[in-house]
This record gives sequence, structure tokens and C-alpha cells, in this order.
Amino acid sequence: MDSLGSGVGMLLAAYDQNGFYDELFGSRDIPATHTEAIRRRLAALDFADLRRRAQDAERELYNLGITFLVYSDAKAIDRILPFDVIPRVISAREWAQLEAGVQQRVAALNLFLWDVYHDQKIIKDGVVPADLVFGNPNYRPQMVGIDVPFGTYIHIMGVDLVRDDAGVFRVLEDNGRVPSGVSYVVENRHMMLRAFPDLMSDVDIRPVENYGVKLLEAMCEIAPGNVKEPQVVLLSPGPYNSAYFEHIFLAREMGVPLVEGRDLVVVDDKVFMKTTNGLSRVDSIYRRVGDDFLDPLAFNPESALGVPGIFESYRKGNVALANAIGTGVADDKAVYAYVPRMIKYYLDQDPIIPNVETHICREAEGLKYTLDNLDKLVVKPVGEAGGYGITIGPRASAAELEVCRQKLLADPANYISQPMVPLSVCPTLVEGTIEPRHVDLRPFAITAKDTWVLPGGLSRVALKRGTLIVNSSQGGGSKDTWVLASDPPGGD
Repeated sequence: MDSLGSGVGMLLAAYDQNGFYDELFGSRDIPATHTEAIRRRLAALDFADLRRRAQDAERELYNLGITFLVYSDAKAIDRILPFDVIPRVISAREWAQLEAGVQQRVAALNLFLWDVYHDQKIIKDGVVPADLVFGNPNYRPQMVGIDVPFGTYIHIMGVDLVRDDAGVFRVLEDNGRVPSGVSYVVENRHMMLRAFPDLMSDVDIRPVENYGVKLLEAMCEIAPGNVKEPQVVLLSPGPYNSAYFEHIFLAREMGVPLVEGRDLVVVDDKVFMKTTNGLSRVDSIYRRVGDDFLDPLAFNPESALGVPGIFESYRKGNVALANAIGTGVADDKAVYAYVPRMIKYYLDQDPIIPNVETHICREAEGLKYTLDNLDKLVVKPVGEAGGYGITIGPRASAAELEVCRQKLLADPANYISQPMVPLSVCPTLVEGTIEPRHVDLRPFAITAKDTWVLPGGLSRVALKRGTLIVNSSQGGGSKDTWVLASDPPGGD
């Protein structure tokens, strides 16, 4: 059993981190000294009481309707996102570095998007391959030459981070279209405050409750400049969307109307909301509807979710959209591999948070390396999300590896590969005991003129023993993420 350091009582006496870097304990070489006081409090809890409070929290999640939809074949299942009551704790020093790294990445990606839709210098200089951009299904030629406020295309971004066995955070992927999950960050904190006030008492944790205020401020900041009190709305595909709970939550947190496409209309290239008192002008829209479905006149003519004419209104600067149309070209898993080069190209800096090593299978060298080392790599389709389509080489059968090989040979441009990162773990209450489970972290950044990063973010936890896939659609849950406002003397 790994040594867990000081502050361990009966509750955690049998806990074994199995050689992984542990978010609560650290490792033999890198002890997590900033969590010592929290470990002592956890260790003093009675296990039966911990389970009872966890069950109470689960019931409350159900009663509050904090759910997501999981689609399988012909049916959609409404589920509660499992919530684990043992928090993940990040030191103030470590968070300062992560915050700066996320801000750096957002800046580089916004510069890249402006360049792609204007001068295309990074392509002409050979830093990013032209066909990787222009052949990307998320590239929108309609956006060429359109100026957006502050040069910001990605107003809301989620950056998926993992920590390796050396305790180093790395970027796993970028989410710059419609990143989801922030509602669980805020609700998890509310849940912990209600269920474990004794655990949180006198611990100086950075707040997360002001996310809605920050988002509203950004939406107002990007609104057309001649509007003193912009009308902001949140545009949702409707109740059958997997993240509909989050749409309701964010509209409430911002204090703005939640609308669907049928609630909006374009008149004289201006967007209006239908109300009982007639049409009301809309200035700024936080959209949770993808590009393809946003405007049937400009994109998919069969879409019934969007608003006919909204793109022309946007093009003329009569309405703001967040995120901007065409941002998907920047969060493609193949483009991700070039982000460190973008940071150097646009900012003349080295990445603060490094990427996970990535092999691009559309390139001959990357394909050959992947095929030669298939049993050692994780192979991912570039266009999928939610953990679907992934082959984890070290855990795949010979038959599964052969299927993956054939898919790579048939369509190499659709795949990247990465080494299997031994994700850090965190103590997790599962099946009547406390065991290590792998976690990742998705910080959320809001950008208008400047970038603000929500302290912490969504810690997703793989509840199945041994699995590395943390996505909710694949059975994962979440934890409250505590960012310490200051570190204890002599701590991290």
C-alpha cells in the first residue's frame, strides 16, 4: 500500500492510491501538503455518516432535476449526474499557473481564428497545413472578412486537463464550440455547502457562484456598441437536448430569457424576441445551438431549430453571438496538436500547460507510428465527443486492435493517437468503500475584451474501477473542485 502521509484516520486508513498521483495525497515524491488540514477533517468523519450524507445529496440532485440526457439507439434516458462527496483540492500556487495557462491558450486560439478568417498568415507561413483548416467540416467560409468584437470568437471555452503520474497538468483537448458542464460546477458547490458545512468551515475556498454574473457581463460587453442596456437571451435547441438542464440553469443565473429558435424572428436584419407585448429587440445571444442548425438560410436548410436570417443580422453587426460561428475549426482534435505552435507563432511564448503528446494520423509519420505502436496508444476520432469511438490500445483485445487498424487505414485523417496518460486519482466513495478513481479537470474561461477563468472547474471522475474515460455519457460522475485562496505556510 502507498504511504498516504499525515492526517489519516479510520475513514482513510485502508485507502490505497495504487501508485497513481493522488489529488488529495500527492505522491511519495510530491506530497500534497496543501490538503493536510482537509485530510484531517475527512479522516475524522464517521463512514456511516458520510454514506448517509452522500445518499441525501443524491436524493436532492434528483429532486432538483439536475440531470442530463443519454441517448442510446431509439431511446433517450434522463439521468442524474453522479456526484461524489469527497472534494478535489487545488492549491493557490498551482491554480495561478493553470489560470495563466488557460488564458494563454484562449488568446492564441482567438488569434488563430481571426487569422483563419482574415489574413491566413499562419497557413501561408506553413505553420498549420491549409487542408487541415479548409478541409475541416467546421470551417465556415461565410465568416471570412467578418470582424467580431475584440477579435474574440471563443467567448466560452472549456479546456480539458489531465494530470500525469509526475503530477504535471497537460491539455487533453479544447472545447470551443458549445462546452457544457459548468452548471454542475456551481451546483456541486451548493451541494457541498449544504451537505458538508463542517468540512468546509473556515477553509478559504475561491467562490464559483458568480459565473452567471461574469457570463452576463461578457454578453453585454460584446453587444452592438450603441446599445446602453443590451437584451441578452440564451438560445437552446429545446428540452430534448442533453444539456437542457444547464440551459435553464444558466438563463436563470444570468437573469435572461431562455428561448428556442421559434421564439425569435429577424426583421430588417435585426433580431427580435416574440413576447406577449409584441416584438422585443435582442442584442446578444448565448447560443447552445450548433452552426449547422443556427440559420436554415445560411447553413442547413432543413434545420427547424434555428432562426432564418440570423446570420445576415450577425454579419451586419446587429446582433452578437457567443460563441462566434466557425469556432469549431479551432477545437478539432487534429488542430489541437498545433496549438503549441500557435502559442509560439502569435504570442512568442512557450505553452504554460503542455499538450499531451499527439500523433496526427493524417500525416504519414503519425500514421506509421500509430500503426506500429497500436497496443501502446489511445486512438481517437477527431470529430467525436463524449468518449465515443476511442480505442485504448493497452486495454484492447487483439480483435479490437484489428478493427481499429482497419479504420485507421481506411480513413487516417479522422484519427489522432496519444500515449495512455496514467490519470491522477482522487479518493471516491464507491460501492460502500473509498477507492481511488481517475479524474480530469475542465476549467471554464469567459472572454470578451479580457479573459476570466472560473476558479477550479468541473472535475469529472471515472466511477468504474480502472477506467480512464470520465465522460458522463460513459458512466462518469463529478466532484466539487476546491481552489484554495491561499496556501498554508510551507505548503504547495
